[in-house]
Amino acid sequence: MPELPEVEVVRAGLARSVVGREIGAVSARHPRSIRRFPGGPDEFAAQLIGRTVRAAARRGKYLWLPLSDDQVLLGHLGMSGQLLVVPRSVPESPHLRVLIGFADDGPDLRFLDQRTFGGLWVEPAGEAPDHLPLSLTHIARDPLDPLFDETVFVSRLRRRRTEIKRALLDQTLISGVGNIYADEALWRVGLHGGRPTDRLSVAKGRELVTAIREVMIEALRQGGTSFDSLYVNVNGESGYFARALNAYGRQDQPCARCGTPMRRESFMNRSSYSCPGCQPRPRRRRRHGSR
Repeated sequence: MPELPEVEVVRAGLARSVVGREIGAVSARHPRSIRRFPGGPDEFAAQLIGRTVRAAARRGKYLWLPLSDDQVLLGHLGMSGQLLVVPRSVPESPHLRVLIGFADDGPDLRFLDQRTFGGLWVEPAGEAPDHLPLSLTHIARDPLDPLFDETVFVSRLRRRRTEIKRALLDQTLISGVGNIYADEALWRVGLHGGRPTDRLSVAKGRELVTAIREVMIEALRQGGTSFDSLYVNVNGESGYFARALNAYGRQDQPCARCGTPMRRESFMNRSSYSCPGCQPRPRRRRRHGSR
């Protein structure tokens, strides 16, 4: 699933290519792709046509386009969603789910989604000062947000009774971090994802935040992480941060730090990658009264 760097690459592309343009036509081709909008395809189109795109915004893995008349078009890419800015002359993909045309006859905005886990919807803009849409108010700020409070995050993290990687994937605690970048950040600070959060020191928590920021900034510079043709920017181009990964997907390859073969472990119906040498599994707590 696309994480913060991949979604931010798409947001930046939308900011360059659709902001300031008036929506002229909308066609929702698949009901699952607008399932979060209760009005159906005709009402979905009616809420968009004639409105002008004012900006392109993001909170964690969610995107939204603030529109004129205090409406917003929101989107989540799911596992295979793509928002592409495409000349009208380009033939439609069989995975096209929503087509948005503009009054200026320029390139379309096309939402493609092979697996249809993602989607678009429309709702009123949120309240000042940040106008965050109501459906996203439960999503925490991400570590690249200027208003992200590192001290508060570390405190909340240490109060959790869970494993550290599970906490990092909780979008109500910190947003934008997914499986790939959690593994990369944990490798950088030498922590196993199964480490209990309440055993984490404040200093190590701050070190972890720094590592998350660093890996995301590096990924952004390289256009994100693309393992296949599904993760692309608005021009259909793949990022190449996958070449720089130190943990994710590197089972049995030597650790870039100590040379120990990397391991793969099952985690929440996914895979986690870590180094047995640099990231030892945490010892189990002794039960009260055990000898």
